[in-house]
Amino acid sequence: MASRLDKLPRIGILDSLRGLALLAMASYHFTWDLSFFGYIDPDTAISGPWRIYARCIASSFLFLVGFSLVLAHRKGVNRPAFGKRLAQIVLAALAVSVATYFVMGKGWIFFGILHAIALFSLLALPFLRLPLALTAIVAIVSLVLPFHVSSSFFDTPALWWVGLSQTLPVSDDYVPLFPWFAPVLTGIIVARLCLRYHLMEKLAGLRQGPSLLRMAGRHSLVFYLAHQPLLIGTVYLASLILPPPPPDRVADYNRSCQQSCVAGGSTAPFCTRFCSCTLDRLQQGNLLAPLQSGTIIASQDTRVLKLARECTIASQ
Repeated sequence: MASRLDKLPRIGILDSLRGLALLAMASYHFTWDLSFFGYIDPDTAISGPWRIYARCIASSFLFLVGFSLVLAHRKGVNRPAFGKRLAQIVLAALAVSVATYFVMGKGWIFFGILHAIALFSLLALPFLRLPLALTAIVAIVSLVLPFHVSSSFFDTPALWWVGLSQTLPVSDDYVPLFPWFAPVLTGIIVARLCLRYHLMEKLAGLRQGPSLLRMAGRHSLVFYLAHQPLLIGTVYLASLILPPPPPDRVADYNRSCQQSCVAGGSTAPFCTRFCSCTLDRLQQGNLLAPLQSGTIIASQDTRVLKLARECTIASQ
């Protein structure tokens, strides 16, 4: 068995699958860019089917991380290769954090997919040898824990990466330990089962897929770092030639008001009445445009505070 594993050829279909996941990610990011520049609804990429789509993409990446770890270190951890790859990912993650801090402000990426891959790769190493049953138990716990456990203890920025905060941080790419360690462990389990039952040879014999997909999969880090600047640049140039339609101030206000109201613990019916009331009062006082542009600050303007109190009482 050892000799067969030593001669295991490269599994081209894995490169193709990774390349396919990269293309899916690019399509999602392109949708986000269109939202950012105002060509489509601002919530398109973060709600409904697109939100599910994004989670499926992240899960596929992390699954392949676990699967690939087993293949790369099936004869024991290759420390030089692992350390080199980890350093590349850490540096890339830091670059993403720095760039988004200056570009996106409060939505900057402090623990996104690259940060997760770096940490999870380290945490996953023991599971390359631990019993499969134990790995499966940890995977299940990782998946379900954040749906049942949360604490204000984890609300500090130093612990946001855990994923058990009561108040979720704002970020345009947030992939915390719980529940996202589960796909990595699942990939490890599947890969180890494939090795145990000699299925890797069959995977290696499958059609490898288009060469462009395989190339993207083999150079996934380069693709990840390069695709979004290219997409944003393309949409920006398009906006100079064909500007997006002006924003619908009423729709924008209703959306943001509803989100903040519900997040504050109020019921949806109350929030609907409250937002409708405050919108009418803001329009009557010619305060909507200054409020949305930042000329006036809601928490500091006595006129806004007064109408908010009145609408709170009227919406009870």
